[in-house]
Amino acid sequence: MDKITDIEEQYDKIYRYCYFKLHCREAAEDVTQETFLRFLANHTYRDTGQVLQYLYSIARNLCINEYHKPKPDALPDELETPFSEDTLLTTISLQDALSKLDPDERELLLLRYANEVPVTVICRMFQLSRFAVYRKISKALRKLQDRLKDVL
Repeated sequence: MDKITDIEEQYDKIYRYCYFKLHCREAAEDVTQETFLRFLANHTYRDTGQVLQYLYSIARNLCINEYHKPKPDALPDELETPFSEDTLLTTISLQDALSKLDPDERELLLLRYANEVPVTVICRMFQLSRFAVYRKISKALRKLQDRLKDVL
């Protein structure tokens, strides 16, 4: 399989990661695009076989930079699709429960379950052992489940 094809498949996942970090569609789109532009501009690192780690490292650093930029007052994004009341309440409950987790725990859950990033890549990203990553993910899941038991 072609490396470029693999990269194209990661675009939505990187966007989702950026949106999770920035909570703004436009900023996430810009950071995602910049992530891939920087990735494609650096020919030496791509050939090391650590494409996912490199992409997420670029995205993470750009999100940090974007987060620290001064922001003009803006209206929140409007809901793009209508939600049923149950779906909306579940979404709000989940967001509330996730917001009570540590930022690192939220990031680990997003990477592992929403973006399906392999544990080995997460280990390299956070410079942790496989055991430590599994332990942190398990702890975050238990916390999330405990918070959701009361609500759902």
